[in-house]
Amino acid sequence: MRKVVVVTGASSGVGLALCKRLLEEDDELHVCLACRNVGKAEAVRAALLAAHPAAEVSVVQVDVSNLQSVIRAARELKQRFQRLDYVYLNAGIMPNPQLNIKALFSGLFSRKVIHMFSTAEGLLTQEDKVTADGFQEVFETNVFGHFILVQELEALLCHSDSPSRLIWTSSRNARKSNFHLEDIQHSRGQEPYSSSKYAIDLLSVALNRNFNPRGLYSSVVCPGTMVTSMTCGILPPWVWTVLLPIIWLLRFFANAFTLTPYNGTEALVWLFHQKPESLNPLTKYLSATTGFGSNYVTTQKMDLDEDTAEKFYQNLLELEKRIRDTIQKTNNQS
Repeated sequence: MRKVVVVTGASSGVGLALCKRLLEEDDELHVCLACRNVGKAEAVRAALLAAHPAAEVSVVQVDVSNLQSVIRAARELKQRFQRLDYVYLNAGIMPNPQLNIKALFSGLFSRKVIHMFSTAEGLLTQEDKVTADGFQEVFETNVFGHFILVQELEALLCHSDSPSRLIWTSSRNARKSNFHLEDIQHSRGQEPYSSSKYAIDLLSVALNRNFNPRGLYSSVVCPGTMVTSMTCGILPPWVWTVLLPIIWLLRFFANAFTLTPYNGTEALVWLFHQKPESLNPLTKYLSATTGFGSNYVTTQKMDLDEDTAEKFYQNLLELEKRIRDTIQKTNNQS
């Protein structure tokens, strides 16, 4: 039986590069492209099948910033498949990123300059907004929509005879200082992207604690610093053209500059081949690239504690219950 791999955000960037690399590794896979834009996804599907005619590639429409779309997509996946072997929870947004010029110049003349460029720590703020569901957009897109998707797909993911995998796209920019249990959506802060990535780290740890006995394992990765449609929103294209030679030089001192989505998928592809029981749930797996362009995987112990992870998980469960109660009440009234 073919292994089934679902990838959210598969029509561009890391998601698209991941699908290409997975099929290069094993063209007997069934890869399901879970995307918001069906037209783009269908074009990607055609290209993947042209390159790998032995593979199976399908499309499911999902917008993880819309819970009705998530539930509808999960229902469709449950109709199509008996189990899912891998779910790459990759879709994400960084809306209206603004460069903190003061922090940039301050960092340029400090001993943390390479760390600053590697992680963008303190460099970026974002303007978040509220979705139609009433959530902060970054939180719902990057975290909560994916959480609901996992909850809805539980029956396809929990099989004690053969484990299934959740692999989250996190970030080196996931900072503990930007996350607070009292404000899990980061509605009162200016760095919702960093907060959401730290929330992903917490959630992955909690999912392992609660689901490992049932055959479901979760991991988090960072693809590194790349030039994609997301990062191009931070600076004008011409600035990236000027910076790229400098960034290439920085790769001799910092391995985080993967630069391309292909390089950025190194850790995601590496995890595809690992036995989940052998992985440390408190470790983040990082794509890295040497100054000479060779890709490899390195690790980082996550800066969190399991009690906070469990409290966050319980907060998400309570939030989910409120949402479901509201939907049920609306359905009863109609």
